[in-house]
Formats: sequence, C-alpha cells, structure tokens
Amino acid sequence: MKMGVAGFPGSGKTTIFNALTGLSAEVGPGSSAAGKPNLGVIKVPDARVDRLSELFSPKKTTYAEMSFVDFPDPVGETRRLDPKVITQMREVDALAHVVRAFTDPTQAEDANPIRDLESLATELVVADLTIVEKRLERVRKEKGKERERDLLARVVECLESEKELRHVDFLPEEETALSGFGLLSRKPRLVVLNVAESAVGQGVSPDLLEWTRAAGLDVLEISGKVEMELAELEPDERRAFEQDLGLAESARDRFIQASYSLLQLMSFLTAGEDEVRAWTIRRGDSALVAAGKIHSDIQRGFIRAEVMACADLLELGSEARCREAGKLRLEGKEYVVADGDVVHFRFNV
Repeated sequence: MKMGVAGFPGSGKTTIFNALTGLSAEVGPGSSAAGKPNLGVIKVPDARVDRLSELFSPKKTTYAEMSFVDFPDPVGETRRLDPKVITQMREVDALAHVVRAFTDPTQAEDANPIRDLESLATELVVADLTIVEKRLERVRKEKGKERERDLLARVVECLESEKELRHVDFLPEEETALSGFGLLSRKPRLVVLNVAESAVGQGVSPDLLEWTRAAGLDVLEISGKVEMELAELEPDERRAFEQDLGLAESARDRFIQASYSLLQLMSFLTAGEDEVRAWTIRRGDSALVAAGKIHSDIQRGFIRAEVMACADLLELGSEARCREAGKLRLEGKEYVVADGDVVHFRFNV
C-alpha cells in the first residue's frame, strides 16, 4: 500500500511524515525546493506475526509494509498544487491530507481546517477535469469510442458540478476504463488534523466533524510536534508519556488502522519453519486472489487452500493438532479469506 501525504505549506505534513516513518526529512519553508518527494517505508506491527514467530522460530519473519510519499509543498500561490505534484499524487493508492489546526505566528493566515479541506478538494477536481477534458476532446474525433466518450462526458459533467468522483458509482467496466487516468478525486482520502500539544485528546470540533461527515471523510487527530518528541524517547518512556497524554495507541498504530479501514485492507498469514509472513489483501478477496499475492504460479496451479484461524493455531500449537481438532479446513478458489487466516496453498504447475 502506498499512502501519499499531502498538505499546504505550514500544515506540518513533513513533521507528520517523519513521525510516522521515523525518518528525519527536512521541515520548514524551502525544504522541498527541489520538488522531490520524501519517501519512507514502515513495517506494519502485527501481534499475530510476533506470536507465530515465537511458536515456529522461523528463519525469517516478514511483516506487511506501508509506503509513504510526502509530496513537495505547492509553489507559487499558497493553495494551488504544482503540476509535478499532481503527477506524483496519481501514483499513490490513497491520500492523507494533513490540515493545520494549531496557531503558528509564522503563517500569514490563521488555522482554518475547513478552508484547507475545501481548497484541496477543489484542486483535485480541477486536476481531474483537466485530464478528462483532454481525453474527451481526442475521443470525440475517433470512431468506435462511443462508450468511452459517453463515460467521459458523464465524468466531466460531475466534475464541472464540483462533485468529487469518490461519490459517483461506476459499473465494473467503467471502473476499469477510468483506472488508467489516476483520477485524484476518486482516491480514498483520510484527513489528518495536526493539532497543538494542548489540544491532544480534545477531539474534533463539531463544525469540522459535520463537514467531514458530509464529505464522506474520516478524521484522525495527531499532534506532529508531540509525535516527533515521542520518537526520540526510549520505548518505556514513550509509553509513559503517551499514557500521560491519554493516548491509548501511538500515532503510527492509529494511522495504520485508519488507512487499512480506508482501503478495506486486511492481512492473511503464512507460517512455518522457513518464514512467518503477513500478506496484505482487500477484504472480500478470494483464496485465488490471495494465492496470487504470494506467486502467480500458485494462483495458476491452485488446487486448494488449507486454512486455520490464527487464534486456533496459537492455542493448539501446531497444524497437526489443528487438523486433529477439526480446526483445519480445506477451501476452494472462491473461499473469502478472513483477516488473520493462516493459509497453506496446495498447487500444481
């Protein structure tokens, strides 16, 4: 999963990026002058993987990963996106929009989360309209492109009415036709409210909560400044500090959970003496799709999936005991994999 971190200058998005990734990308005005994004990858904490590793003592333990792209600050006008940034944004799976909700004397304007949310939404719609109109103009001159022409005309109509494409239902074949455009207003989006230390745990204001609900957006409250300070502490000190602030979980854990929910993701597991590993798939994916995550040969030669619930395997201690207790199931290609399933695929190619 690749998550893009977006925000206007002064929002603290690179501070949030650093807090999530543990990196030390330069922050402040001019830090993104080269126009290059900051990149980071984190391992997704998973207690199930930890416990399975204790059980099997494998040669290798592999966690699921999440990639982050911290886009350069917009140049020129404060709330306009640079074309290069727009191109970079098209390549991510989802967007985390960092919004300033703290006082900053270096900024010319007061914090106004709703204004910034509206501004980014407008930028995304305009960026999509530009690319779709260009394609529509070309398609109108070609024969045999009537279906695409009608679809793009409908998309243009939605965008011209300032409607984000996240809110538009498309048929499966239409989804496929639009997938190559990387349309920004179709991407799942998470609002990250960057608050002051004094506001940690106070919750989202009623007016902002009303706005985001109407826009179909989830909000995650994080103090970038606090999280950067926490990142410098030893684990025991960090946990004590988080408890003092009333934080049940770290910002990273809360962000990962929110991102998985946003993209409808989950993990299935493979376990043995060679490797214990978490594999990321979408909720509702079949055993055949899960097999393809591991290797295309397994998917092509799929015979069956041997499935155990992670909790059962940990309780009983081995695959053999799960089999004896009737906790190991044989499933076919259409089986819908559940979060935390431990799966062994049988295949022949």
